[in-house]
Amino acid sequence: MVHIRKSRSINAGTLTIGGGAPVSVQSMLNIPANDIAGNVAQALELERAGCDIIRTAVPDLAAVKLIYALKEAVKLPIVADIHFDYKIALECVAAGVDKIRINPGNIGSEDRVKAVAKACLARNIPIRIGVNSGSVEKEILARHGHPTAAALCESALYHASLLEKFDFNSIVLSIKSSNVKNMIEAYRLTAASCEYPLHLGVTEAGTEHMGVVKSAIGIGSLLADGIGETLRVSLTAEPLKEVAAGRDILAALGMSRGGITFVSCPTCGRTQIDLISLANRAQEALRDVHKEITVAIMGCAVNGPGEAQEADIGIAAGKGGGLIFKKGEIIRRVEEAQLLEALLKEVALIPDAQ
Repeated sequence: MVHIRKSRSINAGTLTIGGGAPVSVQSMLNIPANDIAGNVAQALELERAGCDIIRTAVPDLAAVKLIYALKEAVKLPIVADIHFDYKIALECVAAGVDKIRINPGNIGSEDRVKAVAKACLARNIPIRIGVNSGSVEKEILARHGHPTAAALCESALYHASLLEKFDFNSIVLSIKSSNVKNMIEAYRLTAASCEYPLHLGVTEAGTEHMGVVKSAIGIGSLLADGIGETLRVSLTAEPLKEVAAGRDILAALGMSRGGITFVSCPTCGRTQIDLISLANRAQEALRDVHKEITVAIMGCAVNGPGEAQEADIGIAAGKGGGLIFKKGEIIRRVEEAQLLEALLKEVALIPDAQ
């Protein structure tokens, strides 16, 4: 059994982060902030796709209008991503944002930090502090030589201390690096040093394929150790891809809160059907089904039910057709053309998760 790290519980709108709550999946809007309609449409897509919390850049005071529009359009918590200008943070708080992403050490004098902390405290709005390899303070770099895991951890705790001066502790920390091993070690050090919830991610992970690989290793390793309360799979791709990847990582670790876990064999010389196409079509057809079940697509009618006997429902395909099975028990044989249809009908009969 995985030991779950003890962490502080905070609320971003209706979403609880930390304190044993389920790990939440985030993504970020990637449309220019002045395109209100485009951002709202993208946010609605993310909401339908199962995203738990949405972040948006607020580059200037004019962009605060986007916060009002998003709050009116979607039910998900909205995070305002702000750099340097504390006045933008204050205006986003007034607009009803659910969470602020800002680094206290980058917004100027202590009075400015106090103003943001006071405004967020009054409305129970948490602050996420985001540290990465390019943002570590010069003084910390001088001590460590370069952005080591220890330097990233020290930087994150330093920023948190600036808020703690004003009795503000509704904080989430992210300690990202594009170096996966460095990222893992930085989060482990930080997890051992505080009880703040941790937002997991590999920054600048890359395009879809390599970004998913890096994120699965980095985020997955930490989650398997019981570290991490919320996550974003950062990809040079559409935000919907980030949500799907995040949910898949959780599902692979048995941490999904609804959604199908797929099992399929890699094919071999015994495969006598276009299993790759069948598996892809099955996964696409069931993408929006949120039952907590395992579906297996196997390419051998002899070994399939045995190899995937833990699956709630599955196909073991052979020449011209295949077997439908549940928990390793064969239900019936189906012709090749009806395999997918038969599978979908059986999935529909399985009760939804309670």
